[in-house]
Amino acid sequence: MIRNPNVADLPGEKQPTVVGSKMNQPLIQFVNVYKRFGANQVLNGADLSIYQGEITTIIGKSGTGKSVLLKHIIGLLEPDSGRILFQGRSLSEMKRAEIDSLKAKLSYMFQDTALFDSMSVYENVALPLKEATSLPKGEIRTRVWDKLKLFDLEGIDNKYPSQLSGGMKKRVALARALVTEPEIVLFDEPTTGLDPIRKSAVHSMISDYQRRLGFTGVVISHDIPDIFYISQRVAMLDEGLIRFEGTPEEIQQASDEVVQQFIQGLETPHDALTGMATQSQGERKFQEEMARLESHQITFSVISFTVQNLDEVNEKLGHVTGQTVVKNLASRVKQQLEITDTCSRYGMNKIMVVQHNAKMDKARKFCIKLARELRVRDFIEGEGQPGLNLWITAGFAEAREGSPLKEVLTNAESTDSTYFEFRIE
Repeated sequence: MIRNPNVADLPGEKQPTVVGSKMNQPLIQFVNVYKRFGANQVLNGADLSIYQGEITTIIGKSGTGKSVLLKHIIGLLEPDSGRILFQGRSLSEMKRAEIDSLKAKLSYMFQDTALFDSMSVYENVALPLKEATSLPKGEIRTRVWDKLKLFDLEGIDNKYPSQLSGGMKKRVALARALVTEPEIVLFDEPTTGLDPIRKSAVHSMISDYQRRLGFTGVVISHDIPDIFYISQRVAMLDEGLIRFEGTPEEIQQASDEVVQQFIQGLETPHDALTGMATQSQGERKFQEEMARLESHQITFSVISFTVQNLDEVNEKLGHVTGQTVVKNLASRVKQQLEITDTCSRYGMNKIMVVQHNAKMDKARKFCIKLARELRVRDFIEGEGQPGLNLWITAGFAEAREGSPLKEVLTNAESTDSTYFEFRIE
């Protein structure tokens, strides 16, 4: 059943560039770190700051040493020179017991999941607790089952990795990485080999569980721009140096040509999940329309669609279903576009439409038409779960001359009664 409250009333040696530095002390810090393997100088004075409770993503060309950085954090490698600090203290100055205590706080999710084929799902998830703790069997069993439930892996505990899909293996690997309740989790290209929906689902899982559990995440990824949706900070490694470090917004706007060439080289013309323009392309379209407005006084409007309860969908129906909802919403939005309109994915749960030569009334009609045509079956395959509401909001605003995009989106999303709600029964 579709419920559209008030739908008729919709209103009108290059040094790194470090941006947005924080006052608080980094949790992990690389200071002038060098590492050579034979004739290959992999790290050449790398400086990097990782802050507690954030997701930091490391990008860069293949073979530049991103995995080497992770191996230094986890203690598999030691720098030839330079220092690695944890909460301001150098690893080299710590006693063995302190280092062991620190390693107990770390966990690692490998690129290929590294599940043991001879072990069941339960045994794979339990392994870190059996090897690294002295917990009694009952406590281990409780913790493992808690994680299996958290990642919707109940019922497959006796299956073996060979019996699982690629996406399911990723969930098992993530459950294993988090079963020790680590303070720091390292992800080495966690979406390798996955299709767009499952790739987006893994990003959603990492972001979701980081918010719930509060761990500090360090991710190596080539998934640009998708990874920007879940990262608080991004660092680019180039020729052994951290060439740039800052927020996703700052790195996308960086003036450094090497940074821009790398990002643009990886960024596809369209978002892989939705087939829409990427966020950066949507921002460029907005700027084009703003320039036209300032020179020709041609009005335009911005519409923002948001899946407000995506976290609930993820929790009850799984992250793959959650990302399928976003994909299917995008598909129906695209069907309503006029030839001069553009749309872009603007985050994990958000879609933005820019309407050329359009005032509020046109945006209102767009939202009403879409609301009337949408059905639950457009989003959820199967019967779903009783009592789950799929809550999608639609807000719109006319762009004023000189207004920045964030201000226009804020205006659009603060409009009263511009939402529709779908009940899955």
